[in-house]
Amino acid sequence: MMDLAALLSQSGQTSWSNFGRRIRFYAPSFTRYQNKSYSAPVNAFPSISITGNSCGLGCKHCQGKLLQTMIPALTPKDLLKVARDLSSKGCGGCLISGGCLSDGSVPLKPFIKILKQIKRETKLTVVIHTGIVKAETARQLADAGVDEVLIDIIGSDETIKDIYRLNTTVRDYEASLESLEAAKIVFIPHVIVGLHYGRLLGEYTALEMISRHKPQGLVVIALIPIKGTPMETSSPPVPEDIARVIAHARIVMPKTPIALGCMRPVGAHRATTDILAIDAGINGIAFPSEEGIQHAEALGLAASFSPTCCCQVFDDFRKGFFESNHQ
Repeated sequence: MMDLAALLSQSGQTSWSNFGRRIRFYAPSFTRYQNKSYSAPVNAFPSISITGNSCGLGCKHCQGKLLQTMIPALTPKDLLKVARDLSSKGCGGCLISGGCLSDGSVPLKPFIKILKQIKRETKLTVVIHTGIVKAETARQLADAGVDEVLIDIIGSDETIKDIYRLNTTVRDYEASLESLEAAKIVFIPHVIVGLHYGRLLGEYTALEMISRHKPQGLVVIALIPIKGTPMETSSPPVPEDIARVIAHARIVMPKTPIALGCMRPVGAHRATTDILAIDAGINGIAFPSEEGIQHAEALGLAASFSPTCCCQVFDDFRKGFFESNHQ
């Protein structure tokens, strides 16, 4: 295994060569964020759950608790009302997600027509979290005009069965990537570091699989042991493991924008993770620690803040944000 410092140096230089010495910090409004550098506006990019707090899987790491932070919209009519309300308040966009069915998919089909109406009536950026997705649904989402699709990619059959409690395989996740790629829709896969009780199992397989399907961006997140779940006593992955996954992602996808997502431990763990991620050449970080911001400044990176979801790192790339200071 390559020495971590050497790995991060290779990754960082690759990233800065392709994207310039710039970094984007993200603070979407589903969590209050403020520091001496930035105060995030309210309702700039909230999350919506089309299943409320309900999820048919009961994954060991979540048990539906992550859904409790989202705005509920249980029917297409509810979703349209929420979207219109957000638009009237000047909201820039939203993430639409929800709990999964027993097959690992989010029940999006009843909402497809409303998604198309939302895109037609409002200027909201609409980002959809799909879970496992079939080709037909991918095509329908593309036809509805949604801006981006997010999907967690798991690279271990053992993790899928033990943690997600799904009767599926890694192949089903690759089939989802194939469906999204064929639909010609913008898709931003997520890789969850340490999902298997805090240890690495399948993350590198997931990255290799993702790299075969040319995503427009990638988000790396990490296990947070959540109180009240079967995994509340699990240890999160160490920052060095998260950094290695980020560096490997950069090496196998040298020209793909990569962000460190909001789901990762806080406190000293987050500070160390952010610093290592910056050394690895990460393009964006959600809810950065003060230590991370200071480290970016010390490295001479041009930094700025955005009130949107970190998956918008692709949109910032598309708009040329990472080109203006190219070195």
